[in-house]
Amino acid sequence: MAHYPHPIIAREGWLHIIIAFSAAIAATVLLDWQWAIAFWIIAVFVLQFFRDPPREVPSNSKAILAPADGRIVAVEKIQDPFLDREAIKISVFMNVFNVHSNRSPVDGEVRDKWYFPGKFINADLPKASLENERNALWIKADNGADVTCVQVAGLIAKRIICHVATGEHLNRGQRFGFIRFGSRVDVYLPLDIKVNVNIGDKVSATGTVLAEFR
Repeated sequence: MAHYPHPIIAREGWLHIIIAFSAAIAATVLLDWQWAIAFWIIAVFVLQFFRDPPREVPSNSKAILAPADGRIVAVEKIQDPFLDREAIKISVFMNVFNVHSNRSPVDGEVRDKWYFPGKFINADLPKASLENERNALWIKADNGADVTCVQVAGLIAKRIICHVATGEHLNRGQRFGFIRFGSRVDVYLPLDIKVNVNIGDKVSATGTVLAEFR
């Protein structure tokens, strides 16, 4: 995957933005202004949803970075369903006003990738991790640690996009995918890490250090 220059507005949303603004312009020309306002509100919402600002990567080499913007909804010891191991799971819930670009939490190689079709229940609920549509990456970090990063569709999310394939190397903070319209990202980490976040914390993709390798 080419590490394409940062687009500011996510390329996954360009078609949606063109359609939304075309509809708003058409409504302005063809309909009453009161009807046109609703179309312009929708167009501005779509534009803000697909914003994709650049992020600075922290210099701490032991840092495990947030893969998404949002709010921490889970920090728990649990069974990693993908690698069949005990792990620390940290979950980030994204509402429709968060940036939905997903970024690698660590430097490492993608060892495997799994996609599961599923439901579209509220991604804020714990059962969403196992019942919703999801895409999981097994990343073997450069320090040898196993990290599982899972994109989970939400209540109105209808498309999980992942641009990486098995065998590719990701850098911390590198953009690897996108989820449209509300979702969450789960990260399963080794037990011997130092967790830096708590439930309810607001986090920023790449900018927030979720945890640190010891």
